[in-house]
Amino acid sequence: MNRVPLAERMRPQKLSEVLGQEEIVGEGKILTEIVRQKEPVNLIFWGPPGTGKTTLARILAKEFQADFVEISAVTAGKKDVEEVVTRARVNWNLKTRTILFVDEIHRFNKAQQDAFLPHVESGLITLIGATTENPSFEVISPLLSRSRVVVVAPLAKLAILEVLKRACKVEKVKIVKKLKNETNVAKNTEMSVKITQKALELIAELSGGDARSALGDLELALSLTNAVDERVVLEAAGRKMPGYDKKGDKHYDTISAFIKSMRGSDVDAALYYLARMVEAGEDPKFIARRMVIFASEDIGLAGNGALSLATACFQAVERVGMPESGLILAHATVALAKSKKSRATTDAWYKALEVARKSRGEPVPVWLRNAPTKLMKDLGYGKGQKWEAGFHLDKNYLPDSIKNEKLFGI
Repeated sequence: MNRVPLAERMRPQKLSEVLGQEEIVGEGKILTEIVRQKEPVNLIFWGPPGTGKTTLARILAKEFQADFVEISAVTAGKKDVEEVVTRARVNWNLKTRTILFVDEIHRFNKAQQDAFLPHVESGLITLIGATTENPSFEVISPLLSRSRVVVVAPLAKLAILEVLKRACKVEKVKIVKKLKNETNVAKNTEMSVKITQKALELIAELSGGDARSALGDLELALSLTNAVDERVVLEAAGRKMPGYDKKGDKHYDTISAFIKSMRGSDVDAALYYLARMVEAGEDPKFIARRMVIFASEDIGLAGNGALSLATACFQAVERVGMPESGLILAHATVALAKSKKSRATTDAWYKALEVARKSRGEPVPVWLRNAPTKLMKDLGYGKGQKWEAGFHLDKNYLPDSIKNEKLFGI
């Protein structure tokens, strides 16, 4: 007989049991107020895995005594949607609300999301969606405008520790400061089960704010031995990779933090975010390309060698490959972060683009034009020009309508 996983057994059953979500649960907070008013609303829970999005949806359905229908956008098709609507109509006649929970709602395409819209508008279905991706980009505007977006935050280490302590209490596991001579005791012995405080803290650190992951690691560690220390935790958890999706928000958030840390000349932070990306398996060429852009955009004339360095970094990464390319990226990161910064060229370029868009129909001054024929020369094309290095005429080089524009600020 399969035992229900620890993470499922430890799932909170009411809002007062939810930990680490003080911004949305508690006196005067949005979810508590929604329950108090006894009027379900359409919600989109946005947050990383293991933060309680499904749990919160189940608790709300229970509070409203609604029929809770749960589907995953990964596996659900058109037929599943039709069955939900049929079930909701039956519930409507029985004066029972239907709450539809769509896990990973961002994986539904536009047509699938459109299928829900009329039933959400009519009130036949109260929709609760869960997504790890920014709903602004992944959920259609009409559905988004009829829903409240609720940000579900990663759990802090203290909250994860409290979850783990609750689980230990349920599992009758004793938390100790230090193990004596019990480190390698097999699970099938009769002695009491113990875990060190440091082992619990390590599980919390490895979880990355994911309670489900933490409880899974705890359960696996407890299945290996009756005496769990940090060594056992590492064996159970394996090499934990940071939560990172190359097409998701964390991908863009991390590269943004990396660039802004270099811009702020914070070498430590820049190296840290670089390491996070490399550890997560990010394409090193993607990182190097952004560094090439950064060299011109943020360093520019303050360090003319930065662009050459960044370009050399990209070429080296392309030819050497990982893991050695990590050193190359780190070298360039430190150099770019420590370099003086100037956006004079960047600002001038954006201003030039703006002026060019406004005056794209303006003719080039006649004296600047090419004069390949006698007629053109007679008309003044290229008048006064000489083929000499550094030759300059005391005239306006810009079209007349914008002759007073100053694009470069230095």
